[in-house]
Amino acid sequence: MSGVTLFGFAAVGTMFATYWLEERSAWFVLAFAVGCAASALYGVLAGALPFAVVETLWAGVALQRFLRRRRALTAVRPVREA
Repeated sequence: MSGVTLFGFAAVGTMFATYWLEERSAWFVLAFAVGCAASALYGVLAGALPFAVVETLWAGVALQRFLRRRRALTAVRPVREA
């Protein structure tokens, strides 16, 4: 098994695990975006450019979802009185 194949396996495994855990924290959504970006890099290294393009788009969508969730969480936090 080549290093590129192992990298691809790790990237897709990260995507799977973090997608499964997304409901627990917005940080898992960010980790999913990183996994998508890593999968896109794998696609480039493996010569599968259509796969790389789709994974890049997924990374952008996931990053947008992370930012939206973070904004929603910070908007709801109550202000503590001194």
